Amino acid sequence: QVQLVESGGGLVQPGGSLRLSCAASGSIFSIANMGWYRQAPGKQRELVAGITSGGSENYADSVKGRFTISRDNAKNTVYLQMNSLKPEDTAVYYCNAYVAAMLLRQSRDYWGQGTQVTVSS
Repeated sequence: QVQLVESGGGLVQPGGSLRLSCAASGSIFSIANMGWYRQAPGKQRELVAGITSGGSENYADSVKGRFTISRDNAKNTVYLQMNSLKPEDTAVYYCNAYVAAMLLRQSRDYWGQGTQVTVSS
């Protein structure tokens, strides 16, 4: 079936940068909206950034000016460039995408497994 595989998380010092990647694989016909969510311990999952199939972007107020979302449709991949990282950015980051699969029964919203981002000195 369709899978979303994330990479790029890790430990970084405040002010540092990380680039997250999420690649969709499987029998994919097309991918609509894609986005990044995060969840910190004791908090609800929140939308960090989203991007439409046409490339329109939106961001949470807390990350505007620091994070950039992008996508490569030829590679079925979405990226999150994170700059000027702060301790409050620490969370598990999840990739999300609505995938229209070759098999209709597999067409649905998909989530990645999550990747840990820790910002600490």
